[in-house]
Amino acid sequence: MDRTGRISKRGNHQMRTYLFEAANVLLTVVRRGSALKRWGSKLAKRIGAKKAKVALARKMAVILHAIWTDGTEFQAEMCTA
Repeated sequence: MDRTGRISKRGNHQMRTYLFEAANVLLTVVRRGSALKRWGSKLAKRIGAKKAKVALARKMAVILHAIWTDGTEFQAEMCTA
């Protein structure tokens, strides 16, 4: 069954929880702006806070995976969101 546009609950539950918490903190607590925060804030206005946090968590997971596979260092302002 193909459910286009839905969020799956596959993968490690604890990792998903940590990523969601990090997205939540980034959107609600962190005052310093970054490309990820700006992207997440615009998305939250358009589709709602919960969906935006899930989308931001996924984007952070993709960034982390890319960093781990090629060994580069994270630079917040180089992040194109």
